[in-house]
Amino acid sequence: MSNAVRSEFSVANAYRYDRRSAVRWLIAHVMRYKWFFIATLLLYIGTYAAYTASEALIGQAIGAVIAPESLALLPTIALSVLGLKLADSILSLIGILSIETIAQRLEVDAREELYVNLLGKSQTFHNQQRVGDIMARATEDVQQLNGMINPGVAITLETAIGIAVPLIFIAALRLELLLVPLVFIALYVVAVVRYVRHLNPMVRRQREQFGKMNANLEETISGIEVVKASAQEAFERRKFRLAASLFRDYFVRQGYIEARYLPVLLFGIAFGLAFIHGMLLYQQGALSLGDVIALMGIMGVLRWPTFASIFSIALVQAGVEGARRIVNILNTETELDQNSGGYNQPIRGQVTFENVSFGYGRTHTLHNISFTVQPGQTVAIVGQTGSGKSTLTQLINRTYDVTHGRVLIDGVDVRQWDLNALRSQIGKIEQDVFLFSRSIAENIAFGVPNATQEQIEQAARMAQAHEFIMSFKDGYRTLVGERGVTLSGGQRQRIALARAFLSNPRILILDDSTSAIDSATEDQIQKAIRQVQQGRTTFLITHRLSQIRWADVILVLDAGALVASGTHDELLRRSPHYRRIFARYDIALPPLETSAAD
Repeated sequence: MSNAVRSEFSVANAYRYDRRSAVRWLIAHVMRYKWFFIATLLLYIGTYAAYTASEALIGQAIGAVIAPESLALLPTIALSVLGLKLADSILSLIGILSIETIAQRLEVDAREELYVNLLGKSQTFHNQQRVGDIMARATEDVQQLNGMINPGVAITLETAIGIAVPLIFIAALRLELLLVPLVFIALYVVAVVRYVRHLNPMVRRQREQFGKMNANLEETISGIEVVKASAQEAFERRKFRLAASLFRDYFVRQGYIEARYLPVLLFGIAFGLAFIHGMLLYQQGALSLGDVIALMGIMGVLRWPTFASIFSIALVQAGVEGARRIVNILNTETELDQNSGGYNQPIRGQVTFENVSFGYGRTHTLHNISFTVQPGQTVAIVGQTGSGKSTLTQLINRTYDVTHGRVLIDGVDVRQWDLNALRSQIGKIEQDVFLFSRSIAENIAFGVPNATQEQIEQAARMAQAHEFIMSFKDGYRTLVGERGVTLSGGQRQRIALARAFLSNPRILILDDSTSAIDSATEDQIQKAIRQVQQGRTTFLITHRLSQIRWADVILVLDAGALVASGTHDELLRRSPHYRRIFARYDIALPPLETSAAD
């Protein structure tokens, strides 16, 4: 069972879990390996049965020593105790291996499920998240699930079985001996419920504070250049120290709660009362001395479950809270759907906007935009900063969906396309190029993982990147730092261009992609781009006159509205907005046609 949550990416035949609550989700994960769980349960029952029986037999052995006529039974009893202890050890070992298998597999499955889910989330979702908090959920919270199962659930099972089995053996000795243990169990349950009620909020605050602390750390490291340039290291240190101190304080408060854990004290009282009760029955002749010793041995079995539950409850609570944070992410709705099985054809390149409006929340960025681009045309999009140029192109590959209107590719609404088929045929290069911490060759071949070295080098040559790549000691095997920080801006943009060239998209979007490249290199790249553009629809977001001039169509945006479109020469004559863009260039402008000005 699984909640139906839209996703941009999914794995075929993936195991589906019940996500209606954190507890249901955890149970669904464990029940995926129900035979391991059943085996663990049976093995633990066998373990405690063997251990408790051995304690009862020790009491019988004492009775045999006291009664000379029973001395012949001692070897049999001794061998039985040895066999039971051996069985206890073997069953316990296999039970631990079984529960550990569940714990490890649950952690792996949960981590993969969360990762796939994050890959399927929309850009809007990721824009609203703090990366450090997501990382905390994907690492620390997932790891808490492992500890929750073993030793958390393992000890909880031991607690339940370790209480139930001794009660059966005590009842077998004499039914009225259950009086003290049953009163103890009743008080134990009340004390544990009270303990959980106080512990749960503290554990929840711990997990939430860890996410905040991790988010602060990630933001500081990601923005370390700004921190150093502003000389704010001391401020960031104080900020992190405050977050870490608050995280520590929650653990200290948990310690205070655990220090008031009453079941251990209750057990001590119950142990003493059980001894008194047993001795009273012994004085009345209702119990033998061996039975009294057996009773105390069996009561001693209750000590470990009672003591260990203080740790198991905390571990289980931490795991449940971690699961809650994970399930909150898993169940967060995303705007887009993979639309698997949707329209899937090779793209020719016709792009049509029909009365398109788009906004983030209540703020509209684009207003009632309509235009059509024919296959193979080059479109330049110009406008002042914040006019909506990048947003417009993000509607083409469904990074976002329109608020009103339609975007059509080859006459088909992009929302009807199979999302993978659509995006795999659209290449985009941002001004802020992202490179992975991998080799240069792997970054170029990111969209085509099976590309040959020859194809990678050919794409690099087209992007004017081959020469500087070969200047590195390891050439195409050179590892770049995270986000490509070991490369210059121009080098990153040329690698991104090579990546786009290699993927051979039918629609190419260049978002100010040559802004960090010098003029000489830009001229060479422009020649390569013009070769690649043949037969492809290309959108250019740029302020460079050299690129705008040779566009087939130019779209002029102003405050999210399409105020003019046409060729360079037409717009110079007819569009005041377009002329204003080129006012800073030292070029002669033709007279503005009166009708257009009006």
